[in-house]
Amino acid sequence: MAEYDYDLFVIGGGSGGVRAGRVAASLGRKVAIAEEYRYGGTCVIRGCVPKKLFVYASQFPEHFEDAAGYGWTVPDVSFDWPTLIANKDAEIARLEGLYRKGLDNAGAEILDCRAELVDRHTVRLVGLDRTVTAQTILIATGGRPNPHAALPGHELCISSNGAFHLETLPRSIVIAGGGYIAVEFANIFHGLGVETTLVYRGKEILGRFDMDLRRSLHETMEKKGIRILCHTIFEKIGKRDDGRVDAHLSNGEVLAVDQVMLALGRLPNTEGLGLEAAGVETGKRGEIVVDKFSRTSADNIYAIGDVTDRVQLTPVAIHEAMCFVETVFRDNPTAPDLDDVATAVFSQPEIGTVGLSEDDAAGRFDEIEVYRASFRPMRHTLSGRDEKMLMKLVVDASSGRVVGAHILGPDAGEMAQILGIAVKARLTKADFDRTMAVHPSAAEELVTMYQPTYRVRNGERLD
Repeated sequence: MAEYDYDLFVIGGGSGGVRAGRVAASLGRKVAIAEEYRYGGTCVIRGCVPKKLFVYASQFPEHFEDAAGYGWTVPDVSFDWPTLIANKDAEIARLEGLYRKGLDNAGAEILDCRAELVDRHTVRLVGLDRTVTAQTILIATGGRPNPHAALPGHELCISSNGAFHLETLPRSIVIAGGGYIAVEFANIFHGLGVETTLVYRGKEILGRFDMDLRRSLHETMEKKGIRILCHTIFEKIGKRDDGRVDAHLSNGEVLAVDQVMLALGRLPNTEGLGLEAAGVETGKRGEIVVDKFSRTSADNIYAIGDVTDRVQLTPVAIHEAMCFVETVFRDNPTAPDLDDVATAVFSQPEIGTVGLSEDDAAGRFDEIEVYRASFRPMRHTLSGRDEKMLMKLVVDASSGRVVGAHILGPDAGEMAQILGIAVKARLTKADFDRTMAVHPSAAEELVTMYQPTYRVRNGERLD
């Protein structure tokens, strides 16, 4: 029997890779993990965590405005971008330290270098001038922003990565994209006082989300002052003599702005990993092809997280990591369950959603019932803010099961987490109706919508 340096070698120190390495090491396995940048991956270092901190920062202007209706006199305020950046950086450093500490306490060997495959059992440690062997290899290298290299002048643009490290806050920005990253950053920059334009090639922002939420958020963002141009793309980006940039649009406009941000999707981080030498198959976008147990075409090599391009969410990568450990080190083959994954968009107002959209449900079931409520949340009644909240339940008429739940409004992400349990448990609308309301709360609407707003039968709406 061949002997290897490690039982498990993990390439990539993001949420999925760290979880797998830490848990496997805690089981007594000899584990090493390599990361070429910083431990914590996209989520902790350049994604979810710093983004949410930016969201909080950008919400304060509205909080200050709303305070007057509740009797508060707020003096003139000012915002200091360098302070936000410094405090964000300190928090990210703290979290990275916790990731390292967890690995170290579990007994995993931490390597600060790039790792590349030589063959299906051998890994080259780039910069350390050595190779190691492992019985099992896990690839968890995540993804990166699409640079949109075909766009003339793309090198003049920033990505979401660069947005976290700008030396100064721009006075104006135009963002290309209509997904959650583009939408969230449009709200962040606008909230911080930046003149913001969002350019999207599709007919409506946030594809694959429920259409009611998409339209309502679009309208609300425009009321706030964010300009949204749909059916529009960048044709080229040019440098101006004054240091600003010109964004040439397909509608003939030229926008002179301080920054252009590209949020046009993400690509799997597989370039130069040596996958071909190890016999690991990839797909059209460079994603690693895996079976239901996250095993690649090389039977001792597995892949989890965004590098597989399944569901690009941090909790999903962590779940896949735990399933990998169960499968490989606990002799309990476990496939990740990727149905009914709850998620949130930290726009302003935010979105929380789980399950099927109305359109998806109408295509899957013969008849559905839609329960819909739109109202001004109580917190806005004294502030005078004219901003509606939207709640929507999608129900399979035959079984009565709630197959989709969608919220636009304050704390929508928090509600989606709880709704995720109900939808995952396959609860029925009758179960919702039997649940006592918490009053006064916005969430009580979820258990007090007793009659369907309308039905959809064979794809046709019946009012």
